[in-house]
Amino acid sequence: MTHSYPVDMSQTPDVKAFFDEATWTITYVVKDPASNSCAIVDSVMDIDYAAGRISYESADEVIAYIESEGLTLEWLLETHVHADHLSGAPYIQRKLGGKIAIGENITIVQDVFGKVFNEGTEFQRDGSQFDRLLKDGDTLKIGELECFAMHTPGHTPACMTFTVGNATFTGDTLFMPDGGSARADFPGGDAATLFDSIQKVLALPEDMRLFMCHDYGPNGRDIEWETTVGAEKEHNIHVGAGKTKEEFVKFREERDAQLDMPRLIIPSLQVNMRAGELPPADKDGKTFLKVPVNGL
Repeated sequence: MTHSYPVDMSQTPDVKAFFDEATWTITYVVKDPASNSCAIVDSVMDIDYAAGRISYESADEVIAYIESEGLTLEWLLETHVHADHLSGAPYIQRKLGGKIAIGENITIVQDVFGKVFNEGTEFQRDGSQFDRLLKDGDTLKIGELECFAMHTPGHTPACMTFTVGNATFTGDTLFMPDGGSARADFPGGDAATLFDSIQKVLALPEDMRLFMCHDYGPNGRDIEWETTVGAEKEHNIHVGAGKTKEEFVKFREERDAQLDMPRLIIPSLQVNMRAGELPPADKDGKTFLKVPVNGL
């Protein structure tokens, strides 16, 4: 498979990673080395689920870094509507500015989960909570760097992979080689579609740096989040070394049937389909998250 995306391997963005231990999530600050412009990929808002308490330690760490480096935030990029952590994008936006962007198929996700959570007609399902909806092949600028968006559905319908020079941010489309790939059994997910999306990523140049959204330290190794297209093609335990689409789909569907739902799926979906905002408060000023019984 070949790609038609505007790859410029001569551009090397500065990438700073922040690992959130509670959700195994890596947030990235991606900086243009020729200016002070930067973007954030997949930020985190903290939640104590049992206590129903929101906090912002993870986001504040990223904000402090950007402020200490004197950077200008241009974009807050979401690779998809995460089911395992809450986005900190609007909180960061209120502090630093920037625009929030996600794939245009967020509307599909909003339609599905708007019904699941019985959100009613006041919940807009047109993606208007986000500043920009991205199509496959769309580009945006981070200073002098060009970032292009690649639609990589399968884990969710709205998954996007972002490439900035010689760095690509895969969201949950791929994990580290010994981690394999993400599940494809959420509503709108599909293992065969995920395989095809992975092949799009693996058609990028062999020495393209790949940055993961999650790492779980399989087999007790230290947490890692950076690899290359070449390493994934050769060593990825789910799709590497020439594994076929049929082999992948069979494995993925059998594996997904054994997985529990993510611990934070209920709050994450309700918040992230709103671009990281909490549901609107009631007439007494109280905010609630719903738990659909036998509904997911």
